[in-house]
Amino acid sequence: MNALNQTDERATPIAGEKLAGKVALVTGGSRGIGAAICRSLASQGASVAAGYSGNRERAEQFLKEFDDFFDGSGRATVHQGNVSRPEDCSRVIEEVLDQHGRLDILVNNAGITIDKMAMKMSVEDWDTVLAVNLSGSFYMAKPALQHMLERGTGRIIFVSSVIGETGNVGQANYAASKAGMLGLTKTLAREAAFVLERGGKRDDDGVGITVNTVSPGFVATEMVDNVPEKVINKIRSQIPVGRLCRPEEVARVVHFLAADASAYITGQVWGVNGGLDM
Repeated sequence: MNALNQTDERATPIAGEKLAGKVALVTGGSRGIGAAICRSLASQGASVAAGYSGNRERAEQFLKEFDDFFDGSGRATVHQGNVSRPEDCSRVIEEVLDQHGRLDILVNNAGITIDKMAMKMSVEDWDTVLAVNLSGSFYMAKPALQHMLERGTGRIIFVSSVIGETGNVGQANYAASKAGMLGLTKTLAREAAFVLERGGKRDDDGVGITVNTVSPGFVATEMVDNVPEKVINKIRSQIPVGRLCRPEEVARVVHFLAADASAYITGQVWGVNGGLDM
């Protein structure tokens, strides 16, 4: 699936200049949806910093694939860190600032699942998923937002899930973590606008600071490669458009929200789910 997706976009790797001169950090950026987001942002002129948790080999492979995809014309760096550790998040933000000189866009994409029925879910299963998916989003957003508030501009985009809006059997921890991101999005959006106004940095004609969420449905990544075909077929039957989402379709919404021209969109949840939640 990933090879097909790269072939689809390879014909026009540089598609525009909406993000020219911008720097974007994408957590979980070396694979799946995160890698697609990195490519999409770079296709609009951004330099990208891809966060990863521990698989250095995969991170190096991402760099090679990225360089090949853009024929050496795109700029990418990789940064190791565990988003559930606030000290790692602060360090990664500092690394990006040191290596790129600025941070304009943060995409909180890193996430994990530990699926079990609620009655069989351990406290550790619950805490681990909430620590990465929800707390990690806050730990990364806090230092990034501080930098953006100092400059008066920036974009923060969370990658949630339709499961956070509908719930799902066996995913109480995942659903709760992704639902929590929606409240976090709206609160940070309000606070960013409030602090800019209080500090006299709000410019009605400027870029400003926005915080939004993209909420994908079921996406065709390696995470679903091991799901039985019978289960996948059942999922497809519940999606009005009749297929899984492609990573690039999520990425396009992210790069749209990251653009300067999207300054009037904040505190919103953008569903990319084929109509699953209608």
